[in-house]
Amino acid sequence: MTTERSEPAPDADERTMLEGWLDYHRRTLSWKCEGLTDDQLRTASVPPSKLSLTGLVRHMAEVERNWFRRVLADEAAGPLYYSEADRDGDFHLTAADTHEEAYATWQSEIDAARRNAAGFALDDLSRGVGRQTGEPYSLRWIYTHMIEEYARHNGHADLLRERIDGAIGE
Repeated sequence: MTTERSEPAPDADERTMLEGWLDYHRRTLSWKCEGLTDDQLRTASVPPSKLSLTGLVRHMAEVERNWFRRVLADEAAGPLYYSEADRDGDFHLTAADTHEEAYATWQSEIDAARRNAAGFALDDLSRGVGRQTGEPYSLRWIYTHMIEEYARHNGHADLLRERIDGAIGE
């Protein structure tokens, strides 16, 4: 499987551009994971860090779930991988955790994100509120934040992939 990525058209309208850049970054993370074994995908960056490509995929599933389900749509969607006892559980893999499951869960959360966002205009405020601010967010803000979140973590994915097999690329 080869992940196809394309930037949005330079003259696209704002929503198309925001959705296009978000999808571009989603696909970039998928691309960084392609062609690796489950063991390679769970390889941590450098001790004592637990950061791995599978951990990043699990983390982004949590992030998609938080912003598009809990905040935007005000759904009662509990955590997938973390808990009060382990706030970084998305990065703490057990022997039973697989990349295949993490990837499927992440894709499911992306599908839910797209469905929920389709019901909002860019200036519409979320039905739920942010955990830290207690305030609603516009869909525009959520899209922009998600692009930033993926871009930051795709930088981590670049370094992880290069460490695993030397593959580089933007």
